[in-house]
Amino acid sequence: MPASGVSAAAIAARLSALGLPTRVEEHDRHTTVEAEVPGSPSADLWREVLEVVAEADRFGLLVTSLNDRTLWAVVRKAVPTTGDVGGPGHQR
Repeated sequence: MPASGVSAAAIAARLSALGLPTRVEEHDRHTTVEAEVPGSPSADLWREVLEVVAEADRFGLLVTSLNDRTLWAVVRKAVPTTGDVGGPGHQR
């Protein structure tokens, strides 16, 4: 598993330990973690969640009009330092 997958799995495990259902998805350039945030979390839970997702490269919160909340975090995969980084036709 790439380092991004290990980091994402650790983030997912910590969020799960806080009681948030999580999912992890591998993509070409990053790994994502999503967690459903149920009900009205306490301020203490939000602090703990923020400590966890601060380990990611990016994170955010998606809130719908139905008051559903999905926390997301992205861990980038390492970019190759040589070779065909962007594929055919990609200019650096």
